[in-house]
Amino acid sequence: MSPHRASAIPLLILCSLMLSPALFAQTGNAVAYLESALQDICLQIQNLIPTASMLLVVLGSVLYGGAQLFGNAEIRAKGSVWATSCITGAILGLIIATVAPDILSQLAGTTVACY
Repeated sequence: MSPHRASAIPLLILCSLMLSPALFAQTGNAVAYLESALQDICLQIQNLIPTASMLLVVLGSVLYGGAQLFGNAEIRAKGSVWATSCITGAILGLIIATVAPDILSQLAGTTVACY
């Protein structure tokens, strides 16, 4: 490592530490901003995950049915495992979508509405 590069690293760290409060400073009420951000996250979870779960159920069905068309037992077994994984992912996604408003409400300290 050259001497110029070695002396630039501490200077870069010092400058980043001095500028970090200015980069993360917010004008206005930070609590209201946090509540709004958590509400947006909750809304996105409620809109995205059920659709993705339904697609996983359909994909699992197609994988299982497609694998059963093959005569090879190994391919049928792999298809069953993949289909089971898809269905398990869909169920976990629906559980997450159901529990997310309560978890985000606990993080916010107030009730987070997901509508």
